[in-house]
Amino acid sequence: MKDAETDLLKLAALDADDLAVISAHLQDALLRAGDLAYLPKERRFALVARRFDWAAPDGVPPRRRLTGLHFERVLGVRARGVPRDAHDTVLSLLAVTFEPGEAPSGSATLVFAGGAAIRLDLECIEAAMRDLGPVWQAESRPSHAAGDALPLDAA
Repeated sequence: MKDAETDLLKLAALDADDLAVISAHLQDALLRAGDLAYLPKERRFALVARRFDWAAPDGVPPRRRLTGLHFERVLGVRARGVPRDAHDTVLSLLAVTFEPGEAPSGSATLVFAGGAAIRLDLECIEAAMRDLGPVWQAESRPSHAAGDALPLDAA
């Protein structure tokens, strides 16, 4: 069995299918509002999250990993339900979706539990997710209440 500290996941997304794979790995990731950053001059949006390791081998207790995600070629960012001044507010990421625009542009939406969402207007999909190293045992396995998901047009 591989050592959890050295078994780091690195993924890149250049299309909607790639982004769906990243979304699956980030489902139920927890992050603080203060761990989100939009850098307009660099046209980059980045976050650090504590992702639930859904791909952990059978028999391994539930665990979380510190993970970074960033999008390049970001033209604009809109948020709903994400507190700007409450940096310690914890958000639970449900999914990362993509709505195409005029090719290759479109919008990626980070959908959070409780109705919060962040929409990124993208020149094209160029994203990367990377585990940053620390792994720890999770207190429990995530579960979902009915109605957690948002329609895309609500973001």
